[in-house]
Amino acid sequence: MRVTEREITAPVSLTTPDGRLNPAAVGWTRVPLHRTDGIGRGRHGWGRNKRWEYWAVTTPTHIVAFTVADIDYAALHELWVLDRATGTETARSALGVLGGSAQLPGTLGDGPVRGRKGDLAIAVDEADGGTRLRVVAPGVRVDILAERPPGHECLGVVVPWSERLFQYTVKDVARPARGALWLDGRRVDVPAGESWAVLDHGRGRWPYDVAWNWGAGSGVSGGRVIGVQVGGKWTDGTGSVENALVVDGRLHKISEELAWEYDTTDYLRPWRVRGETVDLAFEPFHDRRARTDLGVIMAHTDQCFGHWSGWMADSAGERVEFAGILGWAEDVHNRW
Repeated sequence: MRVTEREITAPVSLTTPDGRLNPAAVGWTRVPLHRTDGIGRGRHGWGRNKRWEYWAVTTPTHIVAFTVADIDYAALHELWVLDRATGTETARSALGVLGGSAQLPGTLGDGPVRGRKGDLAIAVDEADGGTRLRVVAPGVRVDILAERPPGHECLGVVVPWSERLFQYTVKDVARPARGALWLDGRRVDVPAGESWAVLDHGRGRWPYDVAWNWGAGSGVSGGRVIGVQVGGKWTDGTGSVENALVVDGRLHKISEELAWEYDTTDYLRPWRVRGETVDLAFEPFHDRRARTDLGVIMAHTDQCFGHWSGWMADSAGERVEFAGILGWAEDVHNRW
């Protein structure tokens, strides 16, 4: 189903002085323009505030992902590494009471990101030419630069459930990456030209019970750099969607609620994501499965890694076809 969305082209505050959603902030951007300092400050919406940075880097041999999150009553720090050849997962996580162990800037790019709890330390810093990603944990070290080419665009969207519950998300796909990781002292290169970084930046106030789909991918197909960004469930009925195509750094907004098809009894079967302006197939090779059930707190995640192929329409309505774009598709249900 098509939706009508407004492109925002000037800086705007996400919230009003009383902490509610600023109606002028509802829309989408191709560069970050939203000020989100009102989230997680003072008493406005305490318990519903969610702030996080999630980075994932795909390489020819490994996939690396990490999170720093502050959800008011807890801070979550996670590192996950997949060896694509063997399917071996390496995971480290730490949970802090309240949000003190997570340092997150009020607005994207306004300061460093730090997550430190126990023997897990995460650092994200803006650097010349991009963003430096560093993680240290037992048996694992990561040092990667997510490059930001000149003119590179990313999707920013405000999703309004109500004036009190809303989310600002930035999905930044197809960032060239280079650097290295070390696994039990063994260096693994993150080779330039073959590695890609994706950022999921979030600031908002969420409902207690929510489900979502998210898909992303980055790579080269037909001589062009392709970035895939699709989502669903959590945006349905809000008038906002987080769907876009990035071609050679240029963002093409997809203003349509898409239909997701997948088998919840076997997530490794092929997925389909379709609409009038999108027709994608996703072929998974690995399911990152996580389950947390703590009474009032519940999190169920199946994040499948694999390859995207198909077509998406660009801003002129022309089909952009591609194949073999490495990324993920996920099915998540949280009570938080």
